[in-house]
Amino acid sequence: MDDAPLAAPFGNVPEYSVAEISGAIKQTLESTFGRIRVRGEITEFKRYSSGHLYFSLKDEGGKISGVVWRGSVSRLGLVPENGLEIIATGRISSYGERSSYQLIVEKMEYAGEGALLARIERLRLRLAEEGLFDRERKRRIPRLPKLIGVVTSPQGAVLHDICTTIARRFPRELLIWPVAVQGEGAAAQITAAIQGFGRLGVPGPGASLPRPDVLIVARGGGSLEDLMAFNEESVLRAVAACPIPVISAVGHETDTTLIDYVSDIRAPTPTAAAELAVPVRNELLADLAHRAARMGSALTRIAQTARLRLDRAASGLPDLPSLLDTARMRLDDRSHRLELALPSLLERRRTALMVAERHMPAPGTIIAERRARLVLRTAALDAAATALGRAAEARLGRTRLSPAPLLALCRERQARLAGVGGLLESVSPRAVLERGYVLVRDAAGEPVTRAGKLSAGEHVTLVFADGGKAARIEGRKDTPQGLLDL
Repeated sequence: MDDAPLAAPFGNVPEYSVAEISGAIKQTLESTFGRIRVRGEITEFKRYSSGHLYFSLKDEGGKISGVVWRGSVSRLGLVPENGLEIIATGRISSYGERSSYQLIVEKMEYAGEGALLARIERLRLRLAEEGLFDRERKRRIPRLPKLIGVVTSPQGAVLHDICTTIARRFPRELLIWPVAVQGEGAAAQITAAIQGFGRLGVPGPGASLPRPDVLIVARGGGSLEDLMAFNEESVLRAVAACPIPVISAVGHETDTTLIDYVSDIRAPTPTAAAELAVPVRNELLADLAHRAARMGSALTRIAQTARLRLDRAASGLPDLPSLLDTARMRLDDRSHRLELALPSLLERRRTALMVAERHMPAPGTIIAERRARLVLRTAALDAAATALGRAAEARLGRTRLSPAPLLALCRERQARLAGVGGLLESVSPRAVLERGYVLVRDAAGEPVTRAGKLSAGEHVTLVFADGGKAARIEGRKDTPQGLLDL
């Protein structure tokens, strides 16, 4: 029996390190697949602060991780978001530290028109629920704007068509904001342009430029993918919030984008947008001339009608010169008759006065008659008084009167008179003067009760108990209150 040692099992299998295996797998994947295109729905999308994008692509059968490096983001062709079905172009690579593989994406495109239309429809329904497409939000386009803003690409025929159409119809000033109208970053540029136009004319940056009266957002025709920038939510909300009326002119007449729903008016082509923005100058001039002619004809008819009415009214009036002549003749006749009537009236009044004078008695006769009547009445009164006196004396002679009641009545009246006299004496101002007081009267004889009523040099009268004396007021200021310095 051979004593040689047995060979170890699997002794001929090569041995690799982990790094060698990872490198081999990575090389195999990259060399086998090279540049590939993968179709799937974006999920787990994340944008890191470094600028890299991480996501996953999935379909019914599986899921693969994907990454977009920061330098490739601007060249992707669209803005990735969760739920978006795309075709990603890139290469397969592995990440050895995690033993995983991933798709390094360099470009993205929508996975056919069906996916694009579904995304657009979802956005349309959501914005319609918010009321961004309501007719009540639409604003009228100015009849004749002074300044027109244009948001479009500086290259191509769109800008040329707008400029030539406006110059042909009615030359107006244009303010152009050049933007990219397709590709990565186009939606952001269009949004910034619309918002920038809305900030013009208000205090702050850009206040030196006037705000346009109407805004045209336009681009030429293209595929659905080319027009996607005008279906982005940021562009639509910028149009809805813009304070300037917006005319959308995106694509050809058969192309429809969401900006057409949210704008104030939709034009089928950029040329049609320019025609909607300004009228035809020659048509306006012709219309003005026509209206001026109609106004002139109307004024002429009004003047003719007024003249006919005036002539008809004048024909119904009497002849003013003849009226004046008749009135003048009547005035002359009245004046002549008045000159004749006044002397006749005076003569008649004088005659009547003389007749009345003849019938009146003489004044001496009237006075003598009245004097005789007065003498007779006086004599009658004297006789009546003598008779009354004699009758009274006869009555008193027949009546005997006692003096006692009369003396008692006299004493009673005398006592009452003494009491009243004493009362009057107690309140008499003369009794006050007897006690040493003096009554001061001013020049008018009125009593003076306040020293402030008298001025220096004024003459007064001092009334004492036995008479009055004249005095003059001296105006010394050191006189005590209540005393007068006379």
